[in-house]
Amino acid sequence: MSLQRINPSSIHQPMGYHHVVKDGSTAYVSGQVSRDKDGNTVGLVDPTAQAGQIFKNLEGTLGSEESDLRHLKQLTVYLTHKEDIAAYRSIRNKLIPDDALPASTLIICAGLADPDFRTEVEAITSIP
Repeated sequence: MSLQRINPSSIHQPMGYHHVVKDGSTAYVSGQVSRDKDGNTVGLVDPTAQAGQIFKNLEGTLGSEESDLRHLKQLTVYLTHKEDIAAYRSIRNKLIPDDALPASTLIICAGLADPDFRTEVEAITSIP
C-alpha cells in the first residue's frame, strides 16, 4: 500500500513537511497551529482564538480526505501555557460531541516552533 502525501489548498502551505500522510483508511495529520490560509498567526495572545483556528485547520485537513472531526482516532495537544487548557477544551467540546471524543494526550511544553504559538494539535483519523 502506498502512502499519499497531501497539502490541502484550504489551509496554509507548509515548508518541509506535508499536512497529511494517508495510509489506506488512516490519515496522520501534522501538528496544526493558529496560522490562517495566508500564513498569518491568528490570536497572538488569545488562546481561544488560537484553538479556534487550529480546529478550522483540522477541519480543512480532514475535509480534504472526506473525513471530519467525528472520525478522529487520536489527538496530541501541546500547550505552552497551562492556563490555556480551559480555552482549548471549550473549543474542542463545541466541535466534537462527547460520544465522538478521540483518545487524547495533552502536554505542557516550554515552547513551539514559533513563540507566538500557544497551542499545537496533531491527529490521527480514519477515512470513512
